[in-house]
Amino acid sequence: MELPLKIGIAGTGRMGAAVASRLLNVGHGVTVWNRTRAKTAALAAAGAGVAATPADLATQVEIVITFLTDAAAIDATYHGSSGLLAGEVRGKLFIDMSTVRPDAEKALAKDVANQGAALIECPVGGTVGPAKEGKLFGFVGGEDRDVARAKPLLDQLCRRVEHVGAIGAGASMKLAINLPLLVYYQALGEALSLCRPLGLDPARLMDIFADTSGGPNMLKLRGPVIAAALQGKETTPVTFDVDLIRKDLRTMIDEAKALGVILPVSSRALECYDDVAREGLGASDSTMLPAHWLRRGSVIRP
Repeated sequence: MELPLKIGIAGTGRMGAAVASRLLNVGHGVTVWNRTRAKTAALAAAGAGVAATPADLATQVEIVITFLTDAAAIDATYHGSSGLLAGEVRGKLFIDMSTVRPDAEKALAKDVANQGAALIECPVGGTVGPAKEGKLFGFVGGEDRDVARAKPLLDQLCRRVEHVGAIGAGASMKLAINLPLLVYYQALGEALSLCRPLGLDPARLMDIFADTSGGPNMLKLRGPVIAAALQGKETTPVTFDVDLIRKDLRTMIDEAKALGVILPVSSRALECYDDVAREGLGASDSTMLPAHWLRRGSVIRP
């Protein structure tokens, strides 16, 4: 696969837009589509083309990358009279970067193959900043030949690309990797409630946690933002909101049920985040969750 390429991006939310920006910056021709057209305006101003429909997008490009919210969004974007698969797609490659259950990817791969095209999945680890810098971590599932075809492009988006198996394997790996992080936000809030009587400066607290076994890799980068939230400051820009955490946790719990296992800690964390959403904070950044727990959840209630 020779670079540069004509690449389509379907789904220009935070991550889709960041990936599109990265591809523009390294010299690819990029065309975008989003259900809400206003979300393509900034990319159009940066030089991206804007397709009228998913079918038009797929017809215009060589490779299509999809960054969609859930299985329902995948179905709506790929199928139907104006969906991606209604375009001229024979011989083309689709790369789905959505965070969904493995079965959704397996079903999609069959539909894509029936149209004479190929699909790999590459859900990614990382947020907007790493996406713009080409420093994501890609969890790839797919046939060897299709992964090899995509690899030069994925190397421009990811600091590390791991081909972990056939279609569905990438989805399984992404859910597994994200689970400890999503639960950690709740665990950190609970941990901080134990040291609240010490009166330590939040920035110092985050530095201590980040340098010990009490902090994951994420805390080294996001610790200052969490500290700001502990000081009552707004955590902006939003990179991974509470509603997306809830969606991912529900996906993890559903997949666990399908496998015949239970996720009790994840289930309880989801209940806590559902409470946060009911208070109108679903669109807030995940880094505010520990501070929110300190403000209201750490008080014992009947």
